[in-house]
Amino acid sequence: MAVHASVCLKSLPRLARITSACLFVTLVAGCSLTNTADPTAGWTAQQLYTQAKSDMSGGSWTDARKNLQALEARYPFGVYAQQALIDEAYVDWKDDEPEQARSAIDRFMQQYPNHSGTDYMLYLKGMITFTPPSAILSNITRQDPSERDPKGLRESYEAFNELIKRYPDSRYTPDARKRAAWLVNTIAENEVHVAEYYYKRGAYVAAANRAQKVVTDFQGAPIVQKALYIMVISYNKLHLDKLRDDAKRVLDKNFPNSKYYKQGLDDPESAWNPLNWL
Repeated sequence: MAVHASVCLKSLPRLARITSACLFVTLVAGCSLTNTADPTAGWTAQQLYTQAKSDMSGGSWTDARKNLQALEARYPFGVYAQQALIDEAYVDWKDDEPEQARSAIDRFMQQYPNHSGTDYMLYLKGMITFTPPSAILSNITRQDPSERDPKGLRESYEAFNELIKRYPDSRYTPDARKRAAWLVNTIAENEVHVAEYYYKRGAYVAAANRAQKVVTDFQGAPIVQKALYIMVISYNKLHLDKLRDDAKRVLDKNFPNSKYYKQGLDDPESAWNPLNWL
């Protein structure tokens, strides 16, 4: 027993050191948890929204998004939650996150179909694909927007067109009309680019059909002149003289002395600059 007691007594200092070390680690961990705690914990919806607006004003999109999402999660009902979702879509758009912005817009329109801010959300939905991040470099790469994948252009047009039809008196409608008109011309030009691509590769039937679609679907667009010319030269290659002559008659009637008879299919370089729309 004496020996056992002696061993226990000798072990006390070591045990005390271990206990102290454990206590120290616990205190450090506690401090660490305190330092990483959410500083907005306990904030009201108004406080979160005010901070998010301040972040947006300073261009701090990550912080703004975090506070808006916190507001939406903690206070899912009420005007602040609705406005937070609107602003979240805007923040995602400005932060070059088009998919997240589109998702926020879709959620908003599903949850609040009759909200007074729906016109703005439709306008923003059109803007998301009207000026994607890659378009900003078009003035450097000299790529014509009509040469891009038309999917985004069509989505943009559909959103603007829905805004125009549903909210003709909206403050956003006049600008949407201008953008929609530009998009119609650009989508038509994309179709003509495809028709020209087919023609230059000897796919004359495909070229004529694509050009015919432009003439039928985009009446009044300036690029219709080139579409008619592609029809004329495609039918000529196919030895379809009647169709060629019919297309030439329409071309000559609507565009006397068409420039394409002299210059062929090669147009001058486009002066389009997407920065003008930002």
